[in-house]
Amino acid sequence: MSNLSQKMNVFERYLTLWVALCMGLGILIGKTAPQVVTSLQRMEFGTGSHINIPIAILIWLMIYPMMLKIDFASIKNVGKKPKGLLVTLFVNWLVKPFSMAFFGWVFFKLLFVPWLGVESANQYLAGVIILAAAPCTAMVFVWSYLAGGDAAYTLVQVSVNDLIMLVAFAPIVRFLVSGASGLEVPFQVLLYSVIIFVVIPLLLGAMSRWSLIQKNGINWFNEKFLPVFQPITILALLATLILIFAFQAENITSRWLDVFLIAVPILIQVYFNAGLAYGLMKLLKVPYSVAAPGALIGASNFFELAVATAIALYGPGSGAALATVVGVLVEVPVMLSVCSFCTNTKSWFGKEK
Repeated sequence: MSNLSQKMNVFERYLTLWVALCMGLGILIGKTAPQVVTSLQRMEFGTGSHINIPIAILIWLMIYPMMLKIDFASIKNVGKKPKGLLVTLFVNWLVKPFSMAFFGWVFFKLLFVPWLGVESANQYLAGVIILAAAPCTAMVFVWSYLAGGDAAYTLVQVSVNDLIMLVAFAPIVRFLVSGASGLEVPFQVLLYSVIIFVVIPLLLGAMSRWSLIQKNGINWFNEKFLPVFQPITILALLATLILIFAFQAENITSRWLDVFLIAVPILIQVYFNAGLAYGLMKLLKVPYSVAAPGALIGASNFFELAVATAIALYGPGSGAALATVVGVLVEVPVMLSVCSFCTNTKSWFGKEK
């Protein structure tokens, strides 16, 4: 684990700490300046849209740099190692959302409902489903690097998942949330979320990447342009968390036990999907450099999109939004443990050709 930590910058290494500090600061602001928080909550794109303007801007500042990193030309290399990609797609789209719906239903609707109440249980169930319905796009590059994965193939996996997400995310979320929690999912609002937080930044990222590389070259793009966004992305993430927890201040201070209970099915689901992907890769004799990133993609989530979608559907002060943020809090230590397991079991896959 120490070797993994040494490869991370200060922010990446202590992300859970920064998230916890932002949670505390957000709660403090929410409790001491409720009028300011209420004013910020009311800033929406249209009456009743639930798409909060300040949070939307911050999430754009996080998502756009991620989209700049996606090289869709890499998809032409899919045929070189199809088994790894097929396992990744199987786990991400046919197992992960449905397993989360199952685990969430068991814990929130059956085991935890006496402590949570029916309304909160439904909100949390909706939140964890939204969290699991979109595979990770940005942090997975960090996880793949730490585990010694094939960077080029990781790019292929992420690129293909992003294309699928354009058409599959909204229908899956609507089907599972309405079926498991019974909450109404306005499909139009969900579709707007995908367009605003995936389609538009994806197109802008692809166009920017192509034009800038054409003009200045790939080395300038990777070494000069992309690093400019790193502090912006980090600050936007932390500011988003502060706002969300300011909006959630009353819920959290009165329901601190809920945060712990929300984390339980998320943790189980993460390890289940990571283990399933890794095991299938081993069974199908996929090289380690492809198997490790596949397991990591299956375990992590595109939490920026999840947070934005939960807010768009149910509001920034909703239980669904809180559940997606708890996913952020637990992701880093959990993913570090998955990275450590992968590196310690690399010998299972033998030497690569």
